[in-house]
Amino acid sequence: MELSVKEITALQLFCKETLQAEVPANSYDILLTGLAAHINQLIQHRFDKLVQLLYQIDVDEKKLKTILQNNAATDAGMLIAAMIIKRQLQKIQSMHQFSANKNNIADDEKW
Repeated sequence: MELSVKEITALQLFCKETLQAEVPANSYDILLTGLAAHINQLIQHRFDKLVQLLYQIDVDEKKLKTILQNNAATDAGMLIAAMIIKRQLQKIQSMHQFSANKNNIADDEKW
């Protein structure tokens, strides 16, 4: 997956501020691997914290369960990290769309 520099920077900042994870990131693969390592640490040592973070991030619980069940042989940290990145990218895209639409509103219609 190709990410822009802005997206990588935003995801890296998210990891630092929300997940308390220093994740090196100059590409999607490096970001995914670093985040997966952090997720695996949480699975092993702070599962309650991971569940709380997934709820806070708004990762779809049903989709997560399905993906984990259908990919039992795959590293759970990698699967969860990919879902977190996907969700954060959706949020970034929504923010960009909202800010673009906000600028297209006529002055007499603004609050």
